[in-house]
Amino acid sequence: MPLMLQNLGTPGIAHAIQLAVAPVFLLSGVAALLAVITNRLARIVDRARDLEPIAQAEGDTGRRARVELRVLAQRGRVVSWSIALCTLTALLIAAVIALMFIGAFFAFDASVPVALLFIAAMLSMIAALALFLREVHLALSTLRFGGATFVELSRRDPD
Repeated sequence: MPLMLQNLGTPGIAHAIQLAVAPVFLLSGVAALLAVITNRLARIVDRARDLEPIAQAEGDTGRRARVELRVLAQRGRVVSWSIALCTLTALLIAAVIALMFIGAFFAFDASVPVALLFIAAMLSMIAALALFLREVHLALSTLRFGGATFVELSRRDPD
């Protein structure tokens, strides 16, 4: 039996939109997070471009630049995965919204697929945020204050 398009009328459409509002707000939050993370990737790329000529030099300056470039490459990989997972989250949330409307218009129970997609979106978001946190930690590990890294300074006793 083919699926028949159900005439929801204005109240039915309004109800479907009400149900989709929360995921739409979540989608805008994910988009804002994605903008922050992509900005961090741009900063990583800019810093790497600035360091590449310095890394060619001999001596301590060149060595430090090469070490920092390795950390920047690692940060870039972590941020790239975070961006991919944030994008996956946004796609899953968009699929949730679409499925909610399709379920309403074709009068079938979409609750299980919607719930599964939403759980997948949240797991993807958790992983993206964990990677974002990892990237921030990597960035702080190379931040230098008077020759000591941020991590070294935070481990010292406050005498």
